[in-house]
Amino acid sequence: MTIATAAALFAVMAALAALPSSSVAVVVLRSASLGIRSGIAAAFGIACADLVFVALAVAGMTALSEVMGSLFATLRYLGAIYLIWCGIGLIRGNAAASWHMPHRWGGSGASFIAGFVLTLGDVKAILFYAALFPVFVDIPALGVRDLVAIAAITVVAVGGVKIAYAIAARSIAQKVGTLPVARPAQIACGGLMVGIGGYLVVKP
Repeated sequence: MTIATAAALFAVMAALAALPSSSVAVVVLRSASLGIRSGIAAAFGIACADLVFVALAVAGMTALSEVMGSLFATLRYLGAIYLIWCGIGLIRGNAAASWHMPHRWGGSGASFIAGFVLTLGDVKAILFYAALFPVFVDIPALGVRDLVAIAAITVVAVGGVKIAYAIAARSIAQKVGTLPVARPAQIACGGLMVGIGGYLVVKP
């Protein structure tokens, strides 16, 4: 794999990671409500799920995705239910506990799992690694060094962007929490989580 190919792959992965999605939502939610450590843990969970997709792509993603299609669908629904559950928790929370989930389910470990599972059911990620990833990478010609480089690119590009979201979300939550608009903002965030979760459930 050439330097130009590596740079192009990094740019595409970072750009896709920056797009608003369910994985971004879970990072923002965990960071804003439970702290930046939980947001970063969710970001690493997402990056690890992307590494799973890299491994599947190298092994033959298209064939495996057909066999595991029902599993991917199940994971997507689990992720959707989680987002809806978190959104309802924010909506029902009181102003005094603004930006703190009424039921602090788990910590960094739970955040990691949430990011990991949600990403495994992300159709956008599946489509990228099944269809676009082979365009950038000549899979049959990959060597050990290439695989290590791709893994590093994945972690830095995907994880780095999600961590940036986590840091920004926590900073904004801390500032908003001291303002009179904290409760409306909390309700709006909760409604957004429910909306994203609902979309994941009903979309084909």
